[in-house]
Amino acid sequence: MATRLCVVGSVNADLTFTVDALPRPGETVLASSLLPSPGGKGGNQAVAAARAGATVELVAALGTDGAAAQLRGHLQANGVGLKGIATIPGPSGSAAILVDAQAENCIVVAPGANGHLSLSSPVTQAVVADSEVVLVSLEIPLDTAVAAARIARSSGAVSILNASPAPHDPTELAQLFDVVVVNEDEAAPWTDRPVPHLVITRGSQGARYVGQQRLDIASPAVEAVDTTGAGDVFAGVLAASWPEGVEHALARACAAGALATLVHGAGDCAPYSEAIEDVMGAS
Repeated sequence: MATRLCVVGSVNADLTFTVDALPRPGETVLASSLLPSPGGKGGNQAVAAARAGATVELVAALGTDGAAAQLRGHLQANGVGLKGIATIPGPSGSAAILVDAQAENCIVVAPGANGHLSLSSPVTQAVVADSEVVLVSLEIPLDTAVAAARIARSSGAVSILNASPAPHDPTELAQLFDVVVVNEDEAAPWTDRPVPHLVITRGSQGARYVGQQRLDIASPAVEAVDTTGAGDVFAGVLAASWPEGVEHALARACAAGALATLVHGAGDCAPYSEAIEDVMGAS
């Protein structure tokens, strides 16, 4: 049975610039290409989870600009439910992404409507409560992330935090969420806190799980062209697969994250379930 998943997070209009090397401070570089695409951690995770087979509702905020209709259309086309979408006067979120020849990236985000997302509406509260798993990321107000975790706990849902961007003080979040997903560079503040399930992403090396046991899951070897969005795909597929067991969820997430690096841009890089299963079957 498909996991009933609610994603609470950001939706952005991305502009991805391909460059030979990321610029140093004060340096101007020329891009070889420019790709506009849908993005935002919440939107990317919701699409990844839906493509991986989950039944997904997204709680997010869009603006009243031209980008909002395009972002909404992209989400609908990928089977993401939009009952929890709020419309905020002003611009939608946006991001500028630079990707170099080694597929490394740097990102600047303008929150726009994402900075005003709240769970004050009974409709959005009900969307979160009517879920098996709730996945939250931090390109939204911290109070909203906290509120989502509390609703998840009171309704008996598993709460998963993709702790990116890294919070200044993770103490309260560690006490509220069942699962924390964090990259290797930002893992240190979480390792000595009482997180029941800690998942550390390690790029091409796969992922590490620290809980009642410790697991290292390898990532399939691929020739990456763009790592942008791979972490979002990992988190979305992990959340979609979590009810099937930790080890299986980690393996699916690692496979999906690796496949995501084969596609330029973040918003449309998530693989479908069939491709994920093919890679897992070949490993």
